[in-house]
Order: sequence, then structure tokens, then C-alpha cells
Amino acid sequence: MKLKRWHKIIAGLLLLLLTAGVLEYKGIIWHNSLFAAKYDVRGIDVSHYQGDIDWKKVADSGKWQFVYIKATEGKDMTDSHFRANWEQAKSNGMLIGAYHFFTTQSTGSQQASHFIEEVPNEAASLPPVIDIEISLDKDVPLIQSELTTLADKLEQHYKQKPILYVTYDTFNTYIAGNFEDYEIWIRDIVKHPSLKDNRAWTFWQFNNRGRISGIDAYVDINVFHGDEAVFAAKFKR
Repeated sequence: MKLKRWHKIIAGLLLLLLTAGVLEYKGIIWHNSLFAAKYDVRGIDVSHYQGDIDWKKVADSGKWQFVYIKATEGKDMTDSHFRANWEQAKSNGMLIGAYHFFTTQSTGSQQASHFIEEVPNEAASLPPVIDIEISLDKDVPLIQSELTTLADKLEQHYKQKPILYVTYDTFNTYIAGNFEDYEIWIRDIVKHPSLKDNRAWTFWQFNNRGRISGIDAYVDINVFHGDEAVFAAKFKR
């Protein structure tokens, strides 16, 4: 009898784990939400992968205090949905910013020029973001030099210091020990983030399979490291 009972318990636990796995895969639940629950300021980041977005639904939900929109990649690629996302999100009252996907096929100066050409210089927008997700076999001093050039040119134009979006790998390889005066946006979809040398983070992407009203595809969900008052003081003008 005891053996049968244990079989039932184990079967029940396996079924529970399987159900949770399916729900997480479909983006209905996300385990990291437990770690992110204490952060009140939340936002999303989007690109053409999300398709056409109903920005009124996104804004009317009242759940998102900011949105970052992919603008450019390298020296000549502009996201096909950037302009529509930028204008529609802004017209629906959302606090918006743009991000650039850094590549190694062109210089930091060329990439800065491309971003500046495509992204409006609007005082009310969030600081530009440089997305650093390159491979780890590049010449470190060269990458750091190109990133510095890119960041300096963006800061000069937009009068805001760019934020660096990183994975643990790219942070540890190219950023740690340098760029100390730059704020960090870290991707960690498994656990609460912890950066090398106890470096502070500003944004945390904790979910890459979010499901939200107004967007039919999976979407990245982020939190700000601070309360609404700190967020407003830092980013709202």
C-alpha cells in the first residue's frame, strides 16, 4: 500500500512539473517572475519580431512604464517596424527609447551615424541603448574602443549617456572593469541577476517569453532597479 501511495505522489509531482513546463514554454507563467515580483517599474522591449503591435492595448493595460524599441543594427540595417513602433507607442503616451544592435562588421563611428540618422532626438525619450551580444572571440581592446566611440557619439548627440545591454558573457568579456560610469541592462531569464564585482544594474530582462495584451508574439519583459520615484527622477522630463 505504501509503495502504491508513493507511486501516486511521484506521478502527481511529475504531472505538476510537466504542466508547469508547458505553461512556461507557452509564456503563460514564468518562474523568474517570483524573483522580479518586488520591482514595481516594468517595461518591454520590441522589434520587428513582435509584428504589428496594438499600442493602444499595450498602453491601456497600465502595466508598462517604459518601452525600448529596436532601431538599428550595424551601419546600415534599420528595423522594419521601428518608425511605426516609435510613433504609435509615443502617441499612446508611452515613455520610449531606442536601442542599437552592435556588430563587428563596421566601426563604432559608422554605427553611431546610422543610429543618429534614424532615431529622433527627442528630449523626453529614454537614453539610447547599445545591445552587446557579439561572440566572445573578438579583440577585446578593439571592441572596447569601438564601443567607446559609438557611445561617445550617441551621448554627444542625444545629451544622454547610453545604457549598455549585456549578457553575462559579453559583460564579463568586454565590459567588466571598464565602462564604470555606464548603466547596465542585464539579461538573466533564469534567476535574479548578479554581476561581476557586485556591479549595479539598472534594467533587468527577466522574461523572454512574455505574453501581453496588444502583442501576439512572445515579448521580452524587464524591470527597473528602483521604485517609481527613482525611475521618474532619472528618466522622466
